[in-house]
Amino acid sequence: MKLGRRFGWLWAAYTVSTFGTWLAFDALALIAVIVLHAGAAQVSLLASVGVAVGAVAAVPLGPWIEFRRKRPVMITADLVRGAALLTLPAAYALGALGFGQLLVVSVVVAAADITFTAASGAHLKALVPPDGLLRAAGRFESTTWTASVLGPPVGGALVGLLGPVTTVAADAVSYLLSAFGIRAIGHEETVPERTGTPRAGELLDGWRHLLTSRALRPLFFNVLLNNALIMAGSPVLAVLMLGRLGFAPWQYGLAFAVPCLGGLLGSRLARPLAARYGRHRVLRASGVLRACWPIGLAFVGPGRSGLL
Repeated sequence: MKLGRRFGWLWAAYTVSTFGTWLAFDALALIAVIVLHAGAAQVSLLASVGVAVGAVAAVPLGPWIEFRRKRPVMITADLVRGAALLTLPAAYALGALGFGQLLVVSVVVAAADITFTAASGAHLKALVPPDGLLRAAGRFESTTWTASVLGPPVGGALVGLLGPVTTVAADAVSYLLSAFGIRAIGHEETVPERTGTPRAGELLDGWRHLLTSRALRPLFFNVLLNNALIMAGSPVLAVLMLGRLGFAPWQYGLAFAVPCLGGLLGSRLARPLAARYGRHRVLRASGVLRACWPIGLAFVGPGRSGLL
């Protein structure tokens, strides 16, 4: 089944921005460590501020986006992300780049990311018929995994060859190209009609359902705890690998890209394993196996052997 020309433009826009994002994997942390010689505390702050502000902004943004045309919101978010990131190469060229600017850019990009994601998810349903949503989602998913495997090592190599802000500039251009692709979708978009008067309590309805569901509540806290612990160690890894262990930027990117191949393998194995052993056993076993990677990091040394 063909998904149509308009979906093709949306997919092209998503592809170019996704590859740009993964090309610039951890670019702000790389700049902080390599250019500004930031320590673990500063890199951790840089990693957390944007995510925290974005999470707070997501609460009022949902209802605001729901009753507006989605494409103008997506285009604006792309242009904001591109413009914010372009300030970094400009400041670097002028010798005026500072840690405060990295923080501001991180916050702006995170808020625009959430805005774009919320609008694009809703807009996809307007472009694709219900029986084509699964196929469309599969294309987006395959694009994401491909970009996550190829982007970080290529981006790291570009940083080593052309300088620390190269991938940031490429990511900014990818957002501008994405805005062009979304604009090319064309077709008049109707404004969703608001039914009833909005209530402040509507913002809490989703949380109330999540926290009172016997099935969703333990999964939510599992994801929350797991992601929190990953985020606690991730910024320190950049300082450790790029600083004390002396890995080159391309090696740093490669170390995070190769495990994504495991994600592709896991997505293939999940269904047959769950059918044979049960979902609960698979979740429990894979949860234990995830601990092997951070434990192994405690024994990593410098040089090629450490990278392997």
